[in-house]
Amino acid sequence: MLKQRILTALVLLGFLIPALLHPDTVWIALAGMFLVSAAAWEWGRLNQLGFRSSLWMSALCIIFCALVWQFNLLHFFDRGFWLLLGGWWVLMAGFLLAGGVQRWPRIPLAVRWAVGVLLLCFTWLALMMAKTFSIDFLMSVLLVVWIADIAAYFSGKVFGKHKLAPDISPGKTWEGVVGAVAGVFLLSFVWLTATDYFSWQSSSIFDRLSAHGFVVLISGLLFLVIMSVAGDLIESLVKRSAGAKDSSQLLPGHGGILDRIDALLPTLPLAVMLALI
Repeated sequence: MLKQRILTALVLLGFLIPALLHPDTVWIALAGMFLVSAAAWEWGRLNQLGFRSSLWMSALCIIFCALVWQFNLLHFFDRGFWLLLGGWWVLMAGFLLAGGVQRWPRIPLAVRWAVGVLLLCFTWLALMMAKTFSIDFLMSVLLVVWIADIAAYFSGKVFGKHKLAPDISPGKTWEGVVGAVAGVFLLSFVWLTATDYFSWQSSSIFDRLSAHGFVVLISGLLFLVIMSVAGDLIESLVKRSAGAKDSSQLLPGHGGILDRIDALLPTLPLAVMLALI
């Protein structure tokens, strides 16, 4: 299993890293479109759609992303849009997590399908906005999510005693959340120290937040980590409601695409929102 996970991770990185680093945004647009369309198919399957009907959800995501790209509509999604989306994410996360697994099936299916497609499309929009800001902004946001996930896993394994949301995700602990926050704070310190030492004109999420002061930096990063955890919990809630362990088996050893990008769904749009405030 470990060998399979490593091989899958290497293939994914070989696919994504060149797209992330390439100066032509078309490659990250295509890579992102592939990921969100696959995740949309998984979302449909988790919410009682058949194979072919779930493909229509993928098609809707592709059509939306292609239209935005073809007609250069990205600039129409201004600061007000991202503020509204950020508020929506916070309210929705609070509503769903407070209600637990029991609330999800009571939401009309059409609403669940629509919310899934919209949030995935908006994640693609946030990916493209982050790329237009700068490559270091995009990479710094990705690192926030990755480091938070890794730190939460290891701190939870070593120190975890108090369950975070046992009815939704029994493996997650409050100690894991503390570890995630500590890991991201350490990452920001290392990043900002390095940019200062090497006189690097960085425009990362850390630099943008710290430009408004230490309090904004700390509170902004804390907010992003909390919402990344919320994104993970919401996907776990949906899977538990569907009686599924993974969102799919598209990634051998890793589960599905949604299992890998769940924390990014709120974090990328909210990072863009914070950058525009």
